[in-house]
Amino acid sequence: MAFKFFRPSGQFTKISSAAAALMLALCIAVTARAETAVTIEIVGFGDSLMAGYNLGPGEGFPEQLEDALRAEDYDVAITNAGVSGDTTSGGLSRLEWSVPETADIVLLELGANDMLRGIPPASTEQNLDRMISTLKERGQHVILAGMLAAPNLGEDYAAAFNPLYERLAEKHEIPLIPFFLDGVAAEPSLLLEDGMHPNAQGVARMVERILPTFREVLDEQQEEGT
Repeated sequence: MAFKFFRPSGQFTKISSAAAALMLALCIAVTARAETAVTIEIVGFGDSLMAGYNLGPGEGFPEQLEDALRAEDYDVAITNAGVSGDTTSGGLSRLEWSVPETADIVLLELGANDMLRGIPPASTEQNLDRMISTLKERGQHVILAGMLAAPNLGEDYAAAFNPLYERLAEKHEIPLIPFFLDGVAAEPSLLLEDGMHPNAQGVARMVERILPTFREVLDEQQEEGT
């Protein structure tokens, strides 16, 4: 029996070469995308509201926020740099070593303990201003979480304290979460027995309300990186 060997035509050879080139280009593109995909580092820098006072593993704000963002396919890693009882002066003194320069985004949440201790709002604003300036000089994105004065401190204190977060956000052109405990502070079922700190369900409500801000910042950062 005689065998006849198939000899590809010139047209077939051109098509095969083009297909091979296309496959190679696709492989290179996929590999490059995988190599350039970098996890975005976020630091939650604050007080007991950030630290997760009296909450179990995985119930704190940074942990729940990370889970929520990852569920939406955002490649993030969130570090909890909250210290219970911390004030803005305490935060200012530990900022350099608590927030690594590798962090891409910093959620700055301080001022509640200043307010509870009756510290002059001008001092709180000055400390926050210095922290924001330091972080921006590093090239880090800052999201500012605001607080409202407790009613028992009086109208004069509230009039001086409450607007300072908006002023700072406008001055530094950064995103503002007007009230970190929005939707939680007035709901006893979402608070611990002390009536001040959120329980796990309260944290989930906070994350739900704050997610849009993080989506916007993360999407902008991804666009800048492309």
